[in-house]
Amino acid sequence: MISPPHPGVTSWGTDPYANALRNGRGPLFLRRTDGRLLPLDVERWCAGADAADLSALRRCEGPVLDVGCGPGRLVAALTVRGHRALGIDISDAAVDRTRRLGGPALHRSVFEPLPGEGAWGTVLLVDGNIGIGGDPSQLLRRTGELLAPGGLLIAETTPQDIDERLRVQLDDGRSSAAGPEGSAPFPWARLGTPALLGYARAHGLRPVDQWDADGRSFISLRRSRTVHTTRQSPDTRNSAAVVSSQFPRNTSGDSPLAGS
Repeated sequence: MISPPHPGVTSWGTDPYANALRNGRGPLFLRRTDGRLLPLDVERWCAGADAADLSALRRCEGPVLDVGCGPGRLVAALTVRGHRALGIDISDAAVDRTRRLGGPALHRSVFEPLPGEGAWGTVLLVDGNIGIGGDPSQLLRRTGELLAPGGLLIAETTPQDIDERLRVQLDDGRSSAAGPEGSAPFPWARLGTPALLGYARAHGLRPVDQWDADGRSFISLRRSRTVHTTRQSPDTRNSAAVVSSQFPRNTSGDSPLAGS
């Protein structure tokens, strides 16, 4: 069963984030309730895929769903490499920029009905997106629903061994948290690899590989090939046909999930 969107998911559509993506640079932070700022690497997100990104993309299998695709560098790089890829993001600015790079993208939350549920070869949760919704267990359960049996989750974790749930708001560093440019507070999470492994086991996701690249930490986990199926809603069953027009015309197959 698909969960309702988490409170505060629209925060990433607010001005601080949208402005940063349009400008291709920060400053941009997640402000914690204790006032500490967690910097967001907007310049890297808005550049091309770097060596650390490519270390993850080389491991992708089949059609790829990039959850929280941001400005689209990974979707664009995957498309160039011949993968069928789709980005989803709740920010209009992110979706627009991804499409301008030539990558298919939808304005959608991961907790809403999505194209090709249960058929994605790989799901990406990078750039801190393991924190989406502030509930790692629920996010991993949802990821399992999206993956095909035997499909691969590639996640980026924090280099530190932490398991932290917090409330944050987007902040451009130029105004107070209560100022007009600040977003509403929303739940977030920060996970190191050991914590992620603990949550993943309960959802039939087993570790395949762990690696570091340019100071970033990644892990890949595979969904069990034996899964219990549930009845899909008409919206979910028809979603692949609905999104087919989002993919480049030169890809083969009638389904957006055909091929790799």
